[in-house]
Amino acid sequence: MESDPNPPAGSPAQFQTTRWSLIVRARGEGGVARAALEALCRAYWFPLYAFARRNGASRHDAEDLTQAFFSHVLATDFIARAEPEKGRFRSFLLASLRNFMAKEHARESAQKRGGGARPVDFDENAAEERLGLTAGRAELTPSEHFERDWALALLEQALDRLGAEQRAMGRAELFARLRPLLRAGPERGDYEALSIELGINRSTLTVTVHRLQQRYRELVRAEILQTVADADDLEDEMRHLLAILQT
Repeated sequence: MESDPNPPAGSPAQFQTTRWSLIVRARGEGGVARAALEALCRAYWFPLYAFARRNGASRHDAEDLTQAFFSHVLATDFIARAEPEKGRFRSFLLASLRNFMAKEHARESAQKRGGGARPVDFDENAAEERLGLTAGRAELTPSEHFERDWALALLEQALDRLGAEQRAMGRAELFARLRPLLRAGPERGDYEALSIELGINRSTLTVTVHRLQQRYRELVRAEILQTVADADDLEDEMRHLLAILQT
């Protein structure tokens, strides 16, 4: 049986050839490359913003620096310098941000840095709330925080993809109620309470959550495959990210 040449968005088949694919697509020209590059920026702006904040930048300076960095990424051949054999893409991205910050004056205005442009639209207040969730981990260096923020951003990306799949199947409201269970795991009494609230018997609810958890794991792996050089690196990267999240 031949595979579908145009698998549905978010389907397992769509992720079978995604090794380093987002970065590769972003190297090209035209709308596809631009969309891939913007997808990278949208997906991982928070770890970069948080890194700038943890290196002493004010929230406004960190936003300016992050937006300026993305303006630089989108306007230059930056992505062409990312090579799979040189290691993890996030390490390349962080090193590039460090270099960019070293060349920028922390007090420069947004007008001087990027002409006031916002190449990536993000909620600064929401970013500060997220930053506060990990601010108490004083034992971690800014680079270690970046690794952890990257891992958390990757998990959120996978959850967003799962949410898009569920919306396409008409299950948006159900997924919205079950999403917290996928992110943090169910607590004692959660299934009973949700069973009553949603009008679903407990066994059906348990099976539904289990299937969502399985698909979530598949999508996490798919996200990782987008930024590793080879499928053989997947398991090492999975172990690495799990270790980061346990710090």
